Amino acid sequence: MTTDTAPSPGRQSTAPIRLGIVGCARILPAHLRGIAALQAAGFDPVRITALCARRLDDALMFRQRGEGPPPRPPTSGNERDPLAAPHRYVSDLQSDVRADVYDDWRDMLSADRVDAVLVLAPVALHHQIALDCLAAGKHVLVEKPFAITVRAAQAVVDAAADRGLVAAVAENARYGEALRATRWVLDQGVLGATQLYLAGGIGGEWAPDRIAAHTPWRHRKLDAGGGPAIDLGVHQMNQIRYLMGEVDRLTASVRTLEPVRRDGTGPSAVTVRNEVDDVYLAQLQFASGAIGSVFAGWAGRGPATGLDAGPALYGERGVIKAGTVFADGRELGRAADMMRAQAPASLLERYFPGGVTDTFALELLDFVDAIRTGSPLQTGAAEGTRDLATAYAMLESSLAGGPVRVEQVLAGSVAAYQHEIDEHYGLVD
Repeated sequence: MTTDTAPSPGRQSTAPIRLGIVGCARILPAHLRGIAALQAAGFDPVRITALCARRLDDALMFRQRGEGPPPRPPTSGNERDPLAAPHRYVSDLQSDVRADVYDDWRDMLSADRVDAVLVLAPVALHHQIALDCLAAGKHVLVEKPFAITVRAAQAVVDAAADRGLVAAVAENARYGEALRATRWVLDQGVLGATQLYLAGGIGGEWAPDRIAAHTPWRHRKLDAGGGPAIDLGVHQMNQIRYLMGEVDRLTASVRTLEPVRRDGTGPSAVTVRNEVDDVYLAQLQFASGAIGSVFAGWAGRGPATGLDAGPALYGERGVIKAGTVFADGRELGRAADMMRAQAPASLLERYFPGGVTDTFALELLDFVDAIRTGSPLQTGAAEGTRDLATAYAMLESSLAGGPVRVEQVLAGSVAAYQHEIDEHYGLVD
């Protein structure tokens, strides 16, 4: 982790990137909303030329208003969750290009109508699709978690480097105003050296035993890798690394509190045996000498418990808690307000080009700019791989019953938990 070097994408005059999308399901509306936000700000980064889904009807559901089956209801009832984004149609975003539809990404690649691919399929397919895209000369932006294991992620990193192509993880939270503002406050030295990070919550929308996001695969080890330790953990570790620097080692415990997960009632009810964690707790030691404690989960009967106001980051002179800065014994205000008032206009334009704050929009603009100019990505493939290694370190630590160094997980020398998954996907030498 370093201080920000975010590129400053400008309004490009070159032709839009031809974008194929593989996976037409619950997260796609949030990505389409991001494209709409870019267009409203005067950017024209992509044309969606292909939609690919296992069932053609799922692709047709998004292609054109009035075509295909009716939209699904949002997955989440939490309006801040990207899974709650309202349905959108590609035809509402572009009238000059009609997207082709496919039920196999290999057919899409053979048709050669795309320059880059956005991978929104389930995580077990991420590395398989990404490697095929890179072999076909296509850039890839892959939803998080970046891959099913660290070894799978590293294979994508290596393939992209070998071919000189852009590979990135769609870690949209990295582009959020609150996170950017916290990083900016730290860069101003307001808190001095960082000392302690605290974050977490148990319970919530999928507790105590609901099928998370109504997707049973999230509870199968070979399909998801892990439970919230991976699904939520990569988000959490990306933000922690951005603010606190690299995690050197951690000690964690994970548990499966609910062995069976359920969705719906009556004859249409679905149950799935839960093979992965549904809660995790970890103690972190950073390379800087700071420490931290994080926890999260989809279990816990009764009211949710956690740091409801958000993470707390302590430094030598104060704390940033729930986005508010306290230093030298007084409240200084909200970090986002401080950044907006005090940061140079050039920095704000770099963070939020054209005033765009939609995080899905910003990650896509960063990806397109990297393709066009070669500028460094905030969330490149190597970053996604390190997030994944830091998250997997929790599962490896719990299995080992003691502390684990993140570098060992990244290098593959500690991979006992992942071995079964790597074997299943032919990733073991």
